Amino acid sequence: MRYALLVCGDENAVVSPEDQAKTEAAFASLQHELRSAGILLGAEQLCPSATAATVQVWGGDVVVANGPFAETKEKVGSLLIVDCKDLDHATQIAARIPAAWYGTIEVRPIWETPLAA
Repeated sequence: MRYALLVCGDENAVVSPEDQAKTEAAFASLQHELRSAGILLGAEQLCPSATAATVQVWGGDVVVANGPFAETKEKVGSLLIVDCKDLDHATQIAARIPAAWYGTIEVRPIWETPLAA
């Protein structure tokens, strides 16, 4: 089953260059391991939430606003798509993502029913 691992954290947190390098190296190593095992299907880092737009349709009118809709301290900063045998396997992988050291990893199953083409 496929899972989305949403990596959330404080975009304004100050991280030392040493900690940043340690985190990036650990994440690169984990990505390589998961890709080699055929578990990691995709991974993307997102631009800061200030660059986002939210779109809603109210009574047929399209409303576009700047930034994220939710006013929370932690924002989604990246996402991974993994193919795991079950939720326990997905949460074990999520716990190995270096961002879990200072943020939150949300694990969500992906509907296996494809969207209409």
